Amino acid sequence: MIAGATLADTGRYQRYVDEIREDISETVKAFGCQPILFIGSGLAKRYCNAPNWEELLGHLAGECSLIDKGLGFYKQQLHNSMPDIGEAFAAKYQEWAWGTGHNEFPEDMFGDNIESASYIKRKIADFLGGLLPPSEDAFAAGTYKAEIEALRAIKPHAIITTNYDQMLELLFPDLQPIIGQQILKGQQVSIGEIFKIHGCVSDYSGLVFTASDYAAFAKKKKFLSAKLLTFFNEHPLLFVGYSATDPNIRAILSDIDEALPEKGGIIPNVYILEWNDSLKSDSNPPREKVIATEEDRSVRVKLIEAADFEWVFEAFSANPILNNINPKVLRALVARSYELVRHDIPMTKVDADFKMLTESVADSSSFANLFGIANISDYSAASAHFKYSATQLGEALGGTSWHPAIKLIKQLRDDSGFNMKASDNVYHRTELVNKTYFNKYSDEALSLLEKVRDGETYEILAT
Repeated sequence: MIAGATLADTGRYQRYVDEIREDISETVKAFGCQPILFIGSGLAKRYCNAPNWEELLGHLAGECSLIDKGLGFYKQQLHNSMPDIGEAFAAKYQEWAWGTGHNEFPEDMFGDNIESASYIKRKIADFLGGLLPPSEDAFAAGTYKAEIEALRAIKPHAIITTNYDQMLELLFPDLQPIIGQQILKGQQVSIGEIFKIHGCVSDYSGLVFTASDYAAFAKKKKFLSAKLLTFFNEHPLLFVGYSATDPNIRAILSDIDEALPEKGGIIPNVYILEWNDSLKSDSNPPREKVIATEEDRSVRVKLIEAADFEWVFEAFSANPILNNINPKVLRALVARSYELVRHDIPMTKVDADFKMLTESVADSSSFANLFGIANISDYSAASAHFKYSATQLGEALGGTSWHPAIKLIKQLRDDSGFNMKASDNVYHRTELVNKTYFNKYSDEALSLLEKVRDGETYEILAT
């Protein structure tokens, strides 16, 4: 219990955490696949002390002697437009590089084929590269060790980021970085990838930083938008490290909004995680957020506020079936299967036993065996029997949340002495996923609680 808090206060905040966990878990299970993570500069700032956009511009202003008026002057002059300020700074860096700052850059950067913005982008790459820990193991010794382990346990289907740094490559070494224009050339069946849509410090010339870069990016983003819409339709999405006012997140959500069949409702599979260090034991944060997109439109998404992200990441990793799967293997399997179907079989580059293939794709079990994959049935069977979360049970009992279910479980205990939640039985099962416990209930539980609610005679089955 938090020091100085009453039991009621602690319960109020814990209810918020429990309900958010349950909502995330149910969404992940309903979609039946791993989440997509959208990771912004806030997470790199949290784990590596990396700068946000304004802080990066402030650093760059201090490094170039020709930027002598400070960042505040340019914010006033250019109406707080960070890409426009980046454009102005890039011109200053080019002039500096060809003058008194010449020795700050390698000699091969002074040819005719070098883009004018390359000098400031080189300094960005040098600065951000120096902020990363030397290895993946170095993260384990940090303040956020448990939180980072929970993040990695999500096993995301893919990650999308506008960050330039290489923190994600260290945290997710099994994922394949797809950088900048590579996104436009890749195959459309993909898994286990980090899409670095604004470039990477590993190739600083391709960073999307100035107003000109953003204008060019906007013209070429149709393929990216199509991929994002596919992700939106098929996966839970978690935005972390972004402010709701960030222009990048607004642009992405604007694309999602275009595909919504009904406007105005909350998007059920999109979450935005925001850091809030002012939360107290009696806090009850909002559950959704309205975000302005483009052309005076807005979307409603699910909001999570937390000072500690560990419990949120644990909820998104609540899929034990996929805990031990290597993304490299899945990516190779999908890529090779795609190449076989798209190219090798039609071009008769391989001999295909079509009778065997026809039999193998008849159902999921035989298809899995084709790849040497055994179906996992025990967990699935248990989940099928204990199919109600507390919230779903409460709704089945006529309520709008978990409250009716918990109230009737307590009434049953008081009337009969039987505590349904005290153990695993025909009515209830506790599932431990990573470090989080989830209570699940069966049809027998629903039937029993309906009788308790209606004042009918009931018999408790042997447990």
